[in-house]
Amino acid sequence: MRICVFLSAADLDERYTGPAREFAELLGKGGHTLVWGGSESGLMKVVADGVAETGGRLVGVSVGFLAASARVGADEMVIARDLAERKALLLAKADAVVVMVGGTGTLDEATEILELKKHGRQSKPVVLLNTAGFYDGLKTQFRRMEAEGFLPVPLAELVFFAEEPVSALAYLEDALAG
Repeated sequence: MRICVFLSAADLDERYTGPAREFAELLGKGGHTLVWGGSESGLMKVVADGVAETGGRLVGVSVGFLAASARVGADEMVIARDLAERKALLLAKADAVVVMVGGTGTLDEATEILELKKHGRQSKPVVLLNTAGFYDGLKTQFRRMEAEGFLPVPLAELVFFAEEPVSALAYLEDALAG
């Protein structure tokens, strides 16, 4: 599988880096490809290192103003013109999407992917990896949106919330096998 991972480029503590590395090692050991923002810093580096060290492939999509921090030695690295092109390329190069912890950029990427899915413009499985309860508030908000009629499709058809890395990968393997 080619799995796009949206996540932070910030340096974070072990409660976030540990599960991110665990997910990355599961990807690499499974022979999967990481499609990611291409950065060589923070949580992005943790995940890329974990995939590379366990046998997976790395496909990065950076953007011009961040190209200086792009990982050298990735199996493939594309430099997009802007953030909109970057998001489109990340999605085009992947079979599925996993959203890990992150800031406003990660949230922007996640909501755009879900909006495309809601409108039938993409059908790839999407997982929010809810490490340390990071997305509990977002899960509550999505459930309210669903209950009050703001989502034209069931929430379960848009996104799967995984509490652990192993359940995130298991969901994707099932979704793409069927």
